[in-house]
Order: sequence, then structure tokens, then C-alpha cells
Amino acid sequence: MMRTGLQRLEDNINFLRSVPLLTELSNEVLAKIADVLEVEFYPVGAHIIRQGASGDTFFIISGGSVKVTQRLPGRRDEDEISRTASVIAMHPGVECLTLDRDSFIQLIGDLSELHEKDYGDESRGLSRPSSSGSIYSDSEQEFDYIRLDDLDVIATLGVGGFGRVELVQYMYDKTQTFALKCLKKQHIVDTQQQEHVYSEKNIMIACRSYTVRFVTASTCTCSSRRALEVRCGPSDSKYVYMLLEACLGGEVWTILRDRGCFDDNTTRFVTSCVVEAFEYLHARGIIYRDLKPENLLLDTQGYVKLVDFGFSKRLGYSSKTWTFCGTPEYVAPEIILNKGHDRAVDYWSLGVLMHELLTG
Repeated sequence: MMRTGLQRLEDNINFLRSVPLLTELSNEVLAKIADVLEVEFYPVGAHIIRQGASGDTFFIISGGSVKVTQRLPGRRDEDEISRTASVIAMHPGVECLTLDRDSFIQLIGDLSELHEKDYGDESRGLSRPSSSGSIYSDSEQEFDYIRLDDLDVIATLGVGGFGRVELVQYMYDKTQTFALKCLKKQHIVDTQQQEHVYSEKNIMIACRSYTVRFVTASTCTCSSRRALEVRCGPSDSKYVYMLLEACLGGEVWTILRDRGCFDDNTTRFVTSCVVEAFEYLHARGIIYRDLKPENLLLDTQGYVKLVDFGFSKRLGYSSKTWTFCGTPEYVAPEIILNKGHDRAVDYWSLGVLMHELLTG
């Protein structure tokens, strides 16, 4: 099913690229169009389009041939949108890809504006990471010198099956505190989570901004405006260590539990922080897939940050994935139905989160 779905989507995208009207559209827009296209078959002699009928559907002929007929033009109101000719299926029939009017306008716009729009990456105001030159800024190399032996444990922040999280302090500068995540190697192996851990690391390395960092022993950094600042240090015989930003404001889940629910303004603020994080991740082709109050932490300034990128995945704009993952209450229908999903599932979970914040 997964291979068939991927192949069908890729075939539709390639076919759309061959349509002269759509050649200027970006891969992202073509992928969205391909995802909502419906396939319809018309037997020989059937009217695909009837002259004078309301024009509510966009047709692309993907197979077969048609006959076009037109009556002499008559008078019609200027505001009336109707077909100006009839299109009839020829032998042995015609296969069409169809798109309803609302989806067409939402994804493409009016035909008169189609070639005037810029659907490139620049139109989103988001720049891609540079593929040349140094990928590390001075601020990203700020903590390169910190080693495991340089950290003093202040307190234990949490304990779980994976290991524990310690609040630590840099012994040579007491103003610098971090959260040290200690992952049990044996637990990772027993639960066959090696690829899971590597994926989380690589996802975070792929995101570079000023508030999320993930650093291995070779000092690779990454960040995102509303994602957790992370650094990964060395390992020993029992643990793999990740040095993270210490978000001491606590979990949104804990505050929600104590308050019962949030007011409108608080919900808007939390939601806006999550949307900003999603915007950053999605612009880099990454889906998050694990949004819930437990994965939202508050930093020292009160801003909300995403944590736990274990279910995140890098996904091309024209791709889908079939992995069943996430928290049950937040899982989108397409994940449950195994229809293949993309970054849209993050916004489904955002809707669930907003409801939970408002109602408790």
C-alpha cells in the first residue's frame, strides 16, 4: 500500500509538471494539488463538460481523446461562469484528473493570476540553509569547550525508562546551567531504538537557528526559534548524554493540570509559539508528529518551546510517510487509516491541543 501510494503521488506530480498551465508552480504546490486530485473515467460518448453548465471542476485529461463541440454563442450575463463548449469522450473512453473549484482557487488561484504569482521558496520569506561555507556561527560554537567532567549535578529533573534528566551547572561559570539527558544504552538496544535516537539527532542537527542546538562530540549544532536548545556530549559504557537547554519554566501540561484550562489570550500565545516552531520545521521539510502539552516547555522568558523530536522525520515536499506513530488522542485520521501523511498532521494535532488548552 505504501509503495503504491507513493508511486501514484509521484506519477501525478510528474504528470502535472507536463501541463503547460502548471509549469511555473513549485514542487510544493504541485504536491498539494496531486494529493487532492480525483481520478474519474468517462466512457465513450459521455459528456465530460457540457456547454452552458456551471464550471465547478477543473479537468486534466490523463488518458484518451476527446471531441470538442460548440454551439453558436448566445447572450449570457457577464458574471455568469459557465462552460463555453462541450467536451465528449471518444473511444475507448477518457481518464481525467479532477480538482474541485474551491481547492483550485485555494491552491492555484484565478487563471488570470496564475502566471503572475511567485510560488518559489522566496515567496514564503524563508531561506534555505546554505550548502557552502561554515555552518557554525560564533554563538553556536560558544559551548564547544564543555566536557562531561566540567558539569556539576544540581538536581534530578526527571526519571523514566529511558534514563534520567539532570539539572547541571558548568563548574567554571556558575551562571550557565543545562539539562543533561542520560539515555541508557542497554534500554536503547533492548527496545531497538538505535535508529530512533539517530533520527532524532539528525533532525535536530538539520535545524539551525538561535534557540535550539544539538551538538555531538564533534560539535554539530542546530536550532529553531521555538525548539529546545540541545547539545549532545560524549558517551560512556552505560549512557549516551545530551546536553540541553534548561527550560526551568516547566511543562505546559503541569500548568494546565493545575489551572484546569487556559483563557483565550494564554491559548493564543501557546498556539502562536507552536505555529512558529512548525513554520521553521516545515520550511525545512521536517514533520514533528508528537505535539502534546507534555512536549511543550517554558523557558526563562516564558516562551513555549518544542521538545522531544523522537517522532520527527525529514520529508520532501512531494513525499508522504506511512509510519504509525504519535500520541493516540492527537493522531490524525490519515495516520490511523494508513493513507500516508505529511506535515498536515501537525496542524491536526494543533487543533486538538487548542481544544485541550481551552477546555482542559
